[in-house]
Amino acid sequence: MPDVPPDPFPDGAAAVPAATVVALRGRRALETLLLRRAGGLSFAGGMWVWPGGRLDPEDRRDAADLETAARRAAVREAAEEAGLVLDPSELTWFSHWTPPSVNPKRFRTFFFATRVDDAAAVTVDGGEILEHRWLTPEAALAAHAAGTLGLTPPTFITLAHLARWHDVDEAMAALTAAAPEFFATRFTTVPGGAVALYHGDIAYLDDEPDPDQDGPRHRLWMVEDGWRYERSRS
Repeated sequence: MPDVPPDPFPDGAAAVPAATVVALRGRRALETLLLRRAGGLSFAGGMWVWPGGRLDPEDRRDAADLETAARRAAVREAAEEAGLVLDPSELTWFSHWTPPSVNPKRFRTFFFATRVDDAAAVTVDGGEILEHRWLTPEAALAAHAAGTLGLTPPTFITLAHLARWHDVDEAMAALTAAAPEFFATRFTTVPGGAVALYHGDIAYLDDEPDPDQDGPRHRLWMVEDGWRYERSRS
Protein backbone atom coordinates (compact mmCIF):
# COMPACT_ATOMS: atom_id res chain seq x y z
CA MET A 1 0.00 0.00 0.00
CA PRO A 2 1.23 3.57 -0.63
CA ASP A 3 2.25 5.78 2.26
CA VAL A 4 0.06 8.74 3.16
CA PRO A 5 1.78 11.87 1.78
CA PRO A 6 2.50 14.88 4.03
CA ASP A 7 -0.26 17.41 4.53
CA PRO A 8 -0.19 19.53 1.34
CA PHE A 9 -1.68 22.48 3.29
CA PRO A 10 0.56 22.69 6.39
CA ASP A 11 -0.20 26.39 6.95
CA GLY A 12 -3.80 25.63 7.87
CA ALA A 13 -5.20 24.23 11.10
CA ALA A 14 -3.54 20.99 12.15
CA ALA A 15 -5.12 18.09 10.26
CA VAL A 16 -6.17 15.21 12.53
CA PRO A 17 -5.95 11.63 11.16
CA ALA A 18 -9.38 10.03 10.83
CA ALA A 19 -11.11 7.05 9.22
CA THR A 20 -14.45 6.40 7.54
CA VAL A 21 -16.01 3.08 6.56
CA VAL A 22 -18.31 2.81 3.54
CA ALA A 23 -20.56 -0.18 4.24
CA LEU A 24 -21.96 -1.78 1.08
CA ARG A 25 -24.61 -4.42 0.50
CA GLY A 26 -26.90 -5.70 -2.25
CA ARG A 27 -26.57 -8.28 -5.00
CA ARG A 28 -29.41 -6.88 -7.11
CA ALA A 29 -28.73 -3.20 -6.49
CA LEU A 30 -25.77 -1.67 -4.68
CA GLU A 31 -26.74 0.10 -1.45
CA THR A 32 -24.65 1.98 1.08
CA LEU A 33 -25.32 2.93 4.69
CA LEU A 34 -25.60 6.66 5.43
CA LEU A 35 -26.05 8.22 8.87
CA ARG A 36 -27.54 11.63 9.69
CA ARG A 37 -25.48 13.61 12.18
CA ALA A 38 -27.18 15.84 14.72
CA GLY A 39 -27.49 19.41 13.54
CA GLY A 40 -25.74 20.93 16.55
CA LEU A 41 -22.45 19.10 16.04
CA SER A 42 -19.46 21.32 15.26
CA PHE A 43 -18.30 19.12 12.38
CA ALA A 44 -20.66 18.17 9.53
CA GLY A 45 -23.71 18.93 11.65
CA GLY A 46 -26.91 17.77 9.95
CA MET A 47 -25.01 16.05 7.14
CA TRP A 48 -25.48 12.46 5.95
CA VAL A 49 -22.17 10.65 6.31
CA TRP A 50 -20.62 7.21 6.68
CA PRO A 51 -19.55 5.97 10.12
CA GLY A 52 -16.23 7.49 11.02
CA GLY A 53 -14.15 9.72 13.24
CA ARG A 54 -10.68 10.62 14.44
CA LEU A 55 -8.03 8.09 15.41
CA ASP A 56 -7.98 7.65 19.19
CA PRO A 57 -4.88 6.74 21.25
CA GLU A 58 -6.07 3.14 21.61
CA ASP A 59 -6.27 2.84 17.82
CA ARG A 60 -2.60 3.77 17.57
CA ARG A 61 -1.35 1.56 20.41
CA ASP A 62 1.17 -0.96 19.02
CA ALA A 63 -0.03 -0.22 15.47
CA ALA A 64 2.65 -0.93 12.87
CA ASP A 65 1.62 2.07 10.78
CA LEU A 66 -1.05 4.73 10.35
CA GLU A 67 -3.13 2.54 8.05
CA THR A 68 -3.40 -0.15 10.74
CA ALA A 69 -4.52 2.45 13.27
CA ALA A 70 -7.03 3.83 10.77
CA ARG A 71 -8.52 0.36 10.22
CA ARG A 72 -9.01 0.01 13.95
CA ALA A 73 -10.64 3.43 14.14
CA ALA A 74 -12.99 2.60 11.26
CA VAL A 75 -14.13 -0.62 12.94
CA ARG A 76 -14.56 1.11 16.31
CA GLU A 77 -16.57 3.98 14.82
CA ALA A 78 -18.81 1.60 12.86
CA ALA A 79 -19.64 -0.19 16.12
CA GLU A 80 -20.17 3.03 18.08
CA GLU A 81 -22.22 4.89 15.49
CA ALA A 82 -24.11 2.11 13.71
CA GLY A 83 -23.79 -1.06 15.80
CA LEU A 84 -21.94 -2.85 12.99
CA VAL A 85 -19.38 -5.52 13.85
CA LEU A 86 -16.62 -5.43 11.23
CA ASP A 87 -13.27 -7.13 10.70
CA PRO A 88 -10.40 -4.67 10.07
CA SER A 89 -8.71 -7.17 7.75
CA GLU A 90 -11.77 -7.12 5.47
CA LEU A 91 -11.70 -3.37 4.91
CA THR A 92 -10.50 -2.10 1.54
CA TRP A 93 -8.66 1.22 1.66
CA PHE A 94 -9.68 3.00 -1.53
CA SER A 95 -9.17 6.75 -0.98
CA HIS A 96 -7.73 9.38 1.33
CA TRP A 97 -9.02 12.94 1.73
CA THR A 98 -7.29 16.12 2.90
CA PRO A 99 -9.40 19.28 3.37
CA PRO A 100 -8.18 22.73 2.32
CA SER A 101 -6.19 24.94 4.66
CA VAL A 102 -9.13 27.34 5.15
CA ASN A 103 -11.19 24.74 7.04
CA PRO A 104 -11.26 25.59 10.77
CA LYS A 105 -11.50 21.89 11.69
CA ARG A 106 -9.50 19.51 9.48
CA PHE A 107 -9.49 15.72 9.33
CA ARG A 108 -7.20 13.79 6.97
CA THR A 109 -9.39 10.78 6.40
CA PHE A 110 -8.84 7.22 5.22
CA PHE A 111 -11.89 5.91 3.33
CA PHE A 112 -12.42 2.15 3.59
CA ALA A 113 -15.09 0.03 1.92
CA THR A 114 -16.48 -3.24 3.17
CA ARG A 115 -19.23 -5.69 2.38
CA VAL A 116 -21.92 -6.32 5.01
CA ASP A 117 -24.70 -8.87 5.09
CA ASP A 118 -28.04 -7.70 3.74
CA ALA A 119 -29.63 -8.63 7.07
CA ALA A 120 -27.07 -6.79 9.24
CA ALA A 121 -28.82 -4.81 11.97
CA VAL A 122 -28.03 -1.10 12.31
CA THR A 123 -28.53 0.79 15.57
CA VAL A 124 -27.88 4.50 16.19
CA ASP A 125 -27.73 6.30 19.53
CA GLY A 126 -30.21 9.09 18.78
CA GLY A 127 -27.71 11.61 20.10
CA GLU A 128 -24.77 12.22 17.78
CA ILE A 129 -26.39 10.07 15.07
CA LEU A 130 -30.12 10.59 14.60
CA GLU A 131 -31.10 8.15 11.87
CA HIS A 132 -29.79 5.87 9.16
CA ARG A 133 -30.75 4.85 5.64
CA TRP A 134 -29.60 2.19 3.18
CA LEU A 135 -29.64 3.95 -0.20
CA THR A 136 -28.41 3.30 -3.69
CA PRO A 137 -25.79 5.88 -4.69
CA GLU A 138 -28.19 7.19 -7.34
CA ALA A 139 -30.98 7.66 -4.79
CA ALA A 140 -28.64 9.48 -2.39
CA LEU A 141 -27.44 11.84 -5.12
CA ALA A 142 -31.02 12.47 -6.25
CA ALA A 143 -32.08 13.28 -2.69
CA HIS A 144 -29.17 15.70 -2.40
CA ALA A 145 -30.22 17.39 -5.64
CA ALA A 146 -33.75 17.70 -4.24
CA GLY A 147 -32.42 19.34 -1.09
CA THR A 148 -33.44 16.56 1.29
CA LEU A 149 -30.04 14.96 1.94
CA GLY A 150 -27.09 17.11 2.96
CA LEU A 151 -23.71 15.82 1.76
CA THR A 152 -20.09 16.92 2.10
CA PRO A 153 -17.91 17.06 -1.04
CA PRO A 154 -16.02 13.80 -0.26
CA THR A 155 -19.32 11.97 0.32
CA PHE A 156 -20.83 13.36 -2.89
CA ILE A 157 -17.81 12.38 -4.99
CA THR A 158 -17.55 8.93 -3.44
CA LEU A 159 -21.24 8.32 -4.16
CA ALA A 160 -20.63 9.40 -7.76
CA HIS A 161 -17.88 6.77 -7.98
CA LEU A 162 -20.07 4.09 -6.42
CA ALA A 163 -22.84 4.79 -8.92
CA ARG A 164 -20.69 3.19 -11.63
CA TRP A 165 -21.27 -0.29 -10.21
CA HIS A 166 -24.42 -2.41 -10.15
CA ASP A 167 -23.93 -4.64 -7.12
CA VAL A 168 -21.67 -5.21 -4.14
CA ASP A 169 -19.56 -7.87 -5.88
CA GLU A 170 -18.73 -5.54 -8.77
CA ALA A 171 -18.01 -2.61 -6.47
CA MET A 172 -15.73 -4.49 -4.09
CA ALA A 173 -13.84 -6.16 -6.93
CA ALA A 174 -13.12 -2.81 -8.56
CA LEU A 175 -12.19 -1.05 -5.31
CA THR A 176 -9.90 -3.89 -4.23
CA ALA A 177 -8.11 -3.98 -7.58
CA ALA A 178 -7.27 -0.27 -7.62
CA ALA A 179 -4.67 1.57 -5.56
CA PRO A 180 -6.00 4.14 -3.06
CA GLU A 181 -6.51 7.58 -4.57
CA PHE A 182 -5.45 10.71 -2.71
CA PHE A 183 -7.67 13.79 -2.81
CA ALA A 184 -6.45 17.15 -1.46
CA THR A 185 -9.13 19.79 -1.94
CA ARG A 186 -8.65 23.35 -3.15
CA PHE A 187 -11.60 25.74 -3.35
CA THR A 188 -12.18 28.69 -5.65
CA THR A 189 -15.24 30.88 -5.95
CA VAL A 190 -17.26 31.25 -9.15
CA PRO A 191 -20.45 33.16 -9.93
CA GLY A 192 -23.24 31.45 -8.05
CA GLY A 193 -21.08 29.31 -5.78
CA ALA A 194 -17.74 27.55 -5.57
CA VAL A 195 -15.65 24.87 -7.26
CA ALA A 196 -13.63 22.23 -5.42
CA LEU A 197 -10.50 21.37 -7.41
CA TYR A 198 -8.54 18.11 -7.29
CA HIS A 199 -5.35 16.60 -8.70
CA GLY A 200 -5.20 16.59 -12.49
CA ASP A 201 -7.39 19.65 -12.98
CA ILE A 202 -5.94 22.36 -15.21
CA ALA A 203 -6.48 24.97 -12.47
CA TYR A 204 -5.45 22.86 -9.48
CA LEU A 205 -1.88 24.12 -9.05
CA ASP A 206 -2.50 27.76 -10.04
CA ASP A 207 -1.84 30.43 -7.40
CA GLU A 208 -5.15 32.02 -8.39
CA PRO A 209 -7.19 29.20 -9.96
CA ASP A 210 -9.11 30.06 -13.12
CA PRO A 211 -11.63 27.25 -13.70
CA ASP A 212 -12.65 28.68 -17.09
CA GLN A 213 -9.35 27.91 -18.83
CA ASP A 214 -9.18 25.08 -21.32
CA GLY A 215 -7.69 21.82 -20.14
CA PRO A 216 -8.37 18.64 -18.17
CA ARG A 217 -11.03 18.71 -15.48
CA HIS A 218 -11.19 17.16 -12.02
CA ARG A 219 -13.59 19.22 -9.95
CA LEU A 220 -16.86 19.45 -8.08
CA TRP A 221 -19.15 22.30 -9.06
CA MET A 222 -21.15 23.53 -6.04
CA VAL A 223 -23.35 26.18 -7.58
CA GLU A 224 -26.91 27.46 -7.39
CA ASP A 225 -28.28 25.06 -9.97
CA GLY A 226 -26.84 22.02 -8.19
CA TRP A 227 -23.67 20.05 -7.60
CA ARG A 228 -21.87 18.30 -10.43
CA TYR A 229 -18.72 16.17 -10.41
CA GLU A 230 -16.63 16.63 -13.55
CA ARG A 231 -13.57 14.54 -14.39
CA SER A 232 -11.66 14.15 -17.63
CA ARG A 233 -10.69 10.58 -18.42
CA SER A 234 -7.59 9.77 -20.47
